[in-house]
This record gives sequence, C-alpha cells and structure tokens, in this order.
Amino acid sequence: MIAQLQEINSAFPWFFPLFAGLTGACIGSFLNVCIYRIPKGESVVSPRSHCGCGQPIAWHDNIPVLSWFMLRGRARCCGRPFSFRYPAIELLTAALFVACWLVFPPAKALAGAVLCSIVICAHFIDHDHMIIPDVFTVGGAATGMLLSLALPSLHGQSHDYFVIASTRSGLEAVLGLFVGSALVLWIALFAEALLKREAMGFGDVKYLGTLGVFVGWKGAVFAMFGGAMLGCVWLILSYGWKKITGRNAPAALPAETPEGQPAELGFGVHVPFGPMLGLAALIYFFWAHTRVDAYLQELQPLF
Repeated sequence: MIAQLQEINSAFPWFFPLFAGLTGACIGSFLNVCIYRIPKGESVVSPRSHCGCGQPIAWHDNIPVLSWFMLRGRARCCGRPFSFRYPAIELLTAALFVACWLVFPPAKALAGAVLCSIVICAHFIDHDHMIIPDVFTVGGAATGMLLSLALPSLHGQSHDYFVIASTRSGLEAVLGLFVGSALVLWIALFAEALLKREAMGFGDVKYLGTLGVFVGWKGAVFAMFGGAMLGCVWLILSYGWKKITGRNAPAALPAETPEGQPAELGFGVHVPFGPMLGLAALIYFFWAHTRVDAYLQELQPLF
C-alpha cells in the first residue's frame, strides 16, 4: 500500500496536496458549524445546515467556498447576506491542511491538521464569545495525547520498536500539557495578585496545556511568550488605528470590562488571549521550532 501511494505521489505530485486542500475545505465547512453552534450549546450534527430564515440549505448551495461566490454571498431562499467569514474559514483550513502535507511527513501532517482545526475553532469562538469550550481544551488535549501515542513522529520520535517511540512521544505530550497549563496558571495568579482582579481566564490555562500536548513544552513556552508579544503588537496597532481614524481597526480584538460589558480598547479591559496563543503555537509548529529548540538547547547548561 505504501509503495503504491509513493508511486502515485511520484507520478502525480499535485494529487495529494489537492486532496489535502479539498479535504481541508470540507473540514472548514464543518468548523464553521462548530464555531456557530457549540457556544450556543447546539448539536453540530442536527438539524442540517439552514438559513437564518429557517429554510434548509440544499447540498448544491453548501459546497465549500464555491457556493458563497456562486450565490454572491446571499441565500437563495430569502436573499439575506452570508458573512464572508464562512468561505474565509474554509479557505484558511484548506491552506493549512496543504501546508501540513507539504511541510511534514504524512503522520505528522495528519496530527497537524487536527491541531490546525482546534486552533481555528478556538480562535473564532474566543474572538466572538470570550470563551474556549472544553471540547477544544479538555477534548483537544485527550485527542492530542492519543495522536502522540499513535503517531510518535508528532514529537519527532522514532525507534526500531514502536512502543519505545510511542512512550517517548507520550511523555513529551504530558510534559507539554503540564508546562503549558502551569505556565499560564502561575502568570495569571501573579497578575491577579498584582492587579487585584482576574487577569486571565481559566480557559486559557487549559488551552495552552492542549497546545503543549501537540507542540511539546518548548512550543508551549514559545506560544505563551510569543502570543503575548503578538497580542501587544496587535493591540498597539488597533489602538493607533482607532486614534488616527476614529474607527475600530478591521481586525481589532473585541474588548469588555471585568463585568462582561463591551468596552473600548484601553488599560484594564479584557481581550481574548486564545487567538494569540493559537497563532504563536502554529508559528512554532510550522517554522520556528528549529530555531527555538536550538536556542533552548544552548540554554540548558545554564540550568
């Protein structure tokens, strides 16, 4: 079977990236459903996809990406507009799935696709509702642990004996879980004691632990501090845009008071941190891991 797949890949090098992209677009369509329904406590299975007016959406009007453009962003039944975010998420998922296939060997690409799916859902749900549901944190961590044991290459482990490679990969995942969650927890507790109010939600604690299961403890450390840097840059740019134009930036993070009321960006308001953690984790996973790991390796003698 493996030899046949290699022959297909050699004869048609475009086939598997195309397959990954089409699969990603279809998965992205399902992620749209998850992002919309899970925060509302609704089933992602039933009822079938339907318009805001209540009419079911026909299968030919529910083709990932293409249907939105063919319908010009409006429902066929009632003409109400559909947000461009739907095809954007489908395209984003497709692009990340293709990137996983092109960058990693097949086993790690599969695990990477799962990680990307979790990050996309957590990103948009946290952006919209300031929460990260347990299905993506607790459930994501459990899924990551199973993938770490079944696909040791996720953590760069290989051995003549699969059990040894699997055990090493599982230990790396456990270490990433505890380092990631403990790192956010202690920073949150310190900030809360300093500011005399809650500085970070417990969902972020669980979420970074989940990311650590996939990217290891080094990736969790990078996601924490890299996410903080990305968040600072994002907030500064958004605040500057607001001051100059008098309008919110197109990609501005939402903000709310400690009591949960909508607020303008500024000191003392809450903004979602999950999107920054997820973005930093993907930067590490796809690109920065070689440099970050080498840097941390050089620091080990100091400890």
